[in-house]
Amino acid sequence: MTITYSCVANGRAVLAELALTGGSYQEAVATVLKLVLLRAEPKTIMQMGSFVYHTLFIDGITYLCATDNALDTITPSAFLKNMKYNKNQENTPISTLRSQVTDVKNIMSQNIDEILESENRLSIFTDRTNDLQTTAKESQKTRKALRRMWWKHFRKVIIITVAILLSIIIILLSTKVIPT
Repeated sequence: MTITYSCVANGRAVLAELALTGGSYQEAVATVLKLVLLRAEPKTIMQMGSFVYHTLFIDGITYLCATDNALDTITPSAFLKNMKYNKNQENTPISTLRSQVTDVKNIMSQNIDEILESENRLSIFTDRTNDLQTTAKESQKTRKALRRMWWKHFRKVIIITVAILLSIIIILLSTKVIPT
């Protein structure tokens, strides 16, 4: 008996696979994974075509192998248990992939945090800019009001000065101090 195909899947997504012989296993494996998920049984054996598919389903992870002999169930079971017990090795492609995915998730989380901080700072900056614009408009209105008041005061000073000068001229003319 030969194990011709094996894979590890998370749900219906094949994470790693190895085919020792030619052939298309993808369609049959997709069907088997679907049935394993529906049944949610720890061990299943299914025959499809000329191959027998043995599965071990633990914590959402499916360990699957295909054999060409329907009578032998000991070898595939031992093979699947070996796959299961070797899943925590540090140098396996899956653990490397998980580590890389974790690193990418951490980097993405940091980037999202930085974007949120930038958005917060931008919001504060926008609020300050709006406050400055409001203050500038108010200052401009105040300057215009002060300028109007200054001109009113200046006109009054001019009118009073002209009135005083005219009064002085009239007094001087009436006293005949100024020769005409």
